[in-house]
Amino acid sequence: MWLFTAVFALGAALAGLGGALQLPREPANLEMDLNIIGSAFVVVVVGGMGSIPGAFVAALLVSEIKAVCIWLGLVNLFGFEVSFSKLTLVAEFVVMAVVLVVRPWGLMGKPQAAPRVMGEAELPLRPVDRTGLAVAAFVVLALVSLPAVSSGDAYAVVLAIDLLVASLFAASLHFIMGPAGMHSFGHAAYFGLGAYGAALAVRKLGLPMEAALLVGPLVGAVGALVVGWFCVRLSGVYLAMLTLAFAQIVWAGVYQWDAFTGGSNGLTGVWPAPWLAGKQAYYYLTLAVVLLALWALRRILFSPFGYAMRAGRDSLLRADAIGIDVRRQQWAAFAVAGGFAGVAGALFAFSKGSISPETLGVGKSVDGLVMVLLGGIQTLIGPVVGAVSYTWLQDVMARSTDYWHALLGAVILILVLLFPQGIAGFFGQLWQARRLPAGGVR
Repeated sequence: MWLFTAVFALGAALAGLGGALQLPREPANLEMDLNIIGSAFVVVVVGGMGSIPGAFVAALLVSEIKAVCIWLGLVNLFGFEVSFSKLTLVAEFVVMAVVLVVRPWGLMGKPQAAPRVMGEAELPLRPVDRTGLAVAAFVVLALVSLPAVSSGDAYAVVLAIDLLVASLFAASLHFIMGPAGMHSFGHAAYFGLGAYGAALAVRKLGLPMEAALLVGPLVGAVGALVVGWFCVRLSGVYLAMLTLAFAQIVWAGVYQWDAFTGGSNGLTGVWPAPWLAGKQAYYYLTLAVVLLALWALRRILFSPFGYAMRAGRDSLLRADAIGIDVRRQQWAAFAVAGGFAGVAGALFAFSKGSISPETLGVGKSVDGLVMVLLGGIQTLIGPVVGAVSYTWLQDVMARSTDYWHALLGAVILILVLLFPQGIAGFFGQLWQARRLPAGGVR
């Protein structure tokens, strides 16, 4: 315990020294946290976990490539003007993607042995009992009656739409984090692809909103299919960082493609069909789509595909021994999760009337991770509980104080300390303990 504390303190001291040394080059700002964390992760992963010389070589390689991009500037290639200076936004992630695809354990790292167990033993998922069905029916009834109960409060309906979209986004991320056992740091890419796919279908192709709602999930699923083909060949932190690398590459493309995606300004004028122009009508559409999507995700988990996916998570070697193609199952799981994230993105785009590159950024992916972990990764209802809690707290605190970022972080920290297994996981364990007899075996 003390050894881990000492190592943590030493690492924090070295990080503080690095921040102090950087001040003459770059002033301190509120965006330093994600930028520095992202760059540090890239250097460590590219160099190889546990290799200090590898980290040094990786830092040197990334820095030199950025310097070369700035030196080249605007170059004419085969009649096309290419701005290499813009590549500095994503140069380190391109390097990381290339290195991990060619050498999954980094430049100077060592190959990881296949673990016999990919995670802690978990209780099997069980169908919903009568009590659960009663609670679900009550929640659905409350959601259906919300517009009438809110007495015409338009903001309550808008907030409810945001909560529903966040719930589906978190559930799609939980699908590959929990049952599939794969951590993704770039899940917002599929959410953003779904949003941009739907928006571009309306703006560029002239499709009606109803057809665009089908295009968004398709674009998200295709993006996840491409990224997943590379990612499922890795595991652990290397897999998570490769998802981040591809997500940042997609973000950079959307951010800089002014002629097609609108660049940093995004796309505006993405409104629902006339019969859905009212917020209440669009709320009921969102409610129906989200409930159907959540039901479909649950049905998939209880299908043969879902059981095979969880078998690969619990024991890679055993699943392979009985003939399960674990990589193919994981690849399919990526596509399924990306498609449902695309559904959430498409709903989000039409609810706001506009879309911007922030929907694909690291911050959105971090929000998804917080939602899943806050609710509980070992429960199916966890991502929904986490998404509702996080989004609602964020909204309430943003309207209450100018220091809502600090207050929100403090509240989340308290919740994590009180419920280490997540909010839904904690109360789920209490419910199971009450149902078990005194001997502990049912």
